[in-house]
Amino acid sequence: MEEVIVTIALWFGFYTIVSLSLNLEYGFAGIPNFGRALAVLMGGVAVGGIFNRILIYAFGVSGDIITASAQIRSMTNDLIASNPVYGVGLLLLCLALAAILGAVTGALFILPSAKLSEDYLAITLLAISEVAFMVCNYNTAIIGGYYGVSTPDVLAFVPGEERMVAFTVVTLLIAFLVYVIVRRLTNSPFGRLLRAMRENESVVEATGKSVMVLRIKTAAIGSALASLAGALYSLYSVNVIATSFSRVEWTFYPFLMLLLGGAGNNRGVVVGTFTFVIVKILLTIYKHEIRTFLHLPFEAVWLEYILFGLLMYFVLLYRPEGLIKERPIFTAPIKKVVAKIRA
Repeated sequence: MEEVIVTIALWFGFYTIVSLSLNLEYGFAGIPNFGRALAVLMGGVAVGGIFNRILIYAFGVSGDIITASAQIRSMTNDLIASNPVYGVGLLLLCLALAAILGAVTGALFILPSAKLSEDYLAITLLAISEVAFMVCNYNTAIIGGYYGVSTPDVLAFVPGEERMVAFTVVTLLIAFLVYVIVRRLTNSPFGRLLRAMRENESVVEATGKSVMVLRIKTAAIGSALASLAGALYSLYSVNVIATSFSRVEWTFYPFLMLLLGGAGNNRGVVVGTFTFVIVKILLTIYKHEIRTFLHLPFEAVWLEYILFGLLMYFVLLYRPEGLIKERPIFTAPIKKVVAKIRA
């Protein structure tokens, strides 16, 4: 039971980061980013491709990225185990690299939105994400392709049986920081401008604001945040392989969490993410028992996709506003006016 609770908390941290970043782009700005997996993949590239190469250069190891990363992992783990400061420093370096790479990628790949409407933009972003995934999967020079590359254990100073708990705490702390950032952004004038752009772009342009600039800023921030989840996941698994960054896990599931909790409501997204993760983990553990009990005529592995597909359908049909409906933003002046009216 303790292991189940820790697993739920760990994945809640991963998915909260991604779903909140998606809420910023889609829930508030109205950008249908069906390529969310691209930003998460960039977090993996930052760790497996850039960070590993920095260590390979620093230690003077020769060979291709796959064999050299294995040597680097052993050498770096010994260094971190003897001095935890190196582990914390490398963790922060990985997160910084992921955020920078994610921001640049998000800003570049949102540019097609200048000529595309919402539906076409969603498909285009999905296609771009798939192309990037295929390139990273079949080109072994980037992150090892389908072989994958090893990454150092930044928590090598933590005993093995306590490592998962420690990494869960780190992931939840980063998720909380992301929540604070997104909440402050969406409650600021910038957040109100994003809502205005979502509702009517013409009105925003009439006020002298550039919709394209707003989209670039939003996509850069959202992708930077989502890349943190990709970096954390890569560091947790101490391995980076392209097949771990599928569109189902990192695009469609976050959209389900977003719609389940309530788009445009950060607290709702957190609630939706927590609900989804509990159901997903329990399904993963007990899917064979459920299949046997219900005498299902298909393999247990498909149960998760079927149930979540039905959940998406029923949410869109009967509860499109989600568990917690979006609420207006009450600024300090508005709160004063409301207080006077109530008085």
